[in-house]
Amino acid sequence: MSVSELLDERPYRRPRAAKKKRRTQAERTQETRTRILDAAVQVLRQKGYAHFRTADVAKAAGVSRGAQLHHFRTKEKLVYATMEHVFHNVLAASERRARSLKRDDDALEHAIDDAREFFFSTPFFISLDIATSINKASFRKQLMAMVRNARLPAERAWHQALVARGMPEPVADDVLWLTLGLVRGLAVRMLWQNEPARFDRLLKLWRGIVEDYVGKSR
Repeated sequence: MSVSELLDERPYRRPRAAKKKRRTQAERTQETRTRILDAAVQVLRQKGYAHFRTADVAKAAGVSRGAQLHHFRTKEKLVYATMEHVFHNVLAASERRARSLKRDDDALEHAIDDAREFFFSTPFFISLDIATSINKASFRKQLMAMVRNARLPAERAWHQALVARGMPEPVADDVLWLTLGLVRGLAVRMLWQNEPARFDRLLKLWRGIVEDYVGKSR
């Protein structure tokens, strides 16, 4: 507001609120779909796949059963779309981290951090629960193929980051496989023995082992 407006003795008139842009049908549809998928993540996290009910998802999303069925007609379609939704987000985050590294950044340290964030995350534990709970082999195979296709590009991005900082390709491949295996194992261990300080110490130890191995490989 200008000085002249502040000094104006005329009665103050509240400015009209900017007219909100009307959402398109496609935008409304996508918003509803996202709400359902986010609610499905919440239900899977709280109840697990064995007790996953689409009615609970509709309630958590605040939509009618009809609206949910319009987007996902079966439990399998909803679960598949939910996993695709969360792994797409995870993939995007991992690739972004790997590609935004600066020249002097420790690529291995960042790769370990990224792996820890993924394997200690809700998406990983949900996928682990689903993989061990699904009885229908064809659906399990379809779901795991999607997870694999969503995860491997992120691993390739970290492999490229290690190579770009001077690590020979075969060495980078071995280091990345072993690193991911170690972090994944610690994440599973967390299910019955969660010791973050020990995990920190073991991963620091692993970094030292890798640095020694890489030094001898050059």
